[in-house]
Amino acid sequence: QVQLVESGGGLVQAGGSLRLSCAASGSIFSINDMGWYRQAPGKQRDLVAVITSVGITHYADSVKGRFTISRDNAKNTTYLQMNSLKPEDTAVYYCNAEIRSSRRGLVRSHWGQGTQVTVSS
Repeated sequence: QVQLVESGGGLVQAGGSLRLSCAASGSIFSINDMGWYRQAPGKQRDLVAVITSVGITHYADSVKGRFTISRDNAKNTTYLQMNSLKPEDTAVYYCNAEIRSSRRGLVRSHWGQGTQVTVSS
């Protein structure tokens, strides 16, 4: 069993900052990509940022220059530092990780439960 537990969401005024964390636990042999997605009401879930196991990052155009993804491989944790937040960043943010649970096991995609981020104008 693998669990992803997110924390750090909340309510913030436009221009403010938040830092999200996502810790993976359970049966973990290795973790490939870790990423953050978000879903606003009535919209599809979209990629925000992703980071590979060696630290290569990719961002959605809408967050480039404002958000920073990082990871601590020793703690199986990824972080999303969000600065200069805008009302349009309001959404439920989900953590995703591609995890291999044993040496010969398959890589499976796991999701966190989601954390609400609300940016007021």
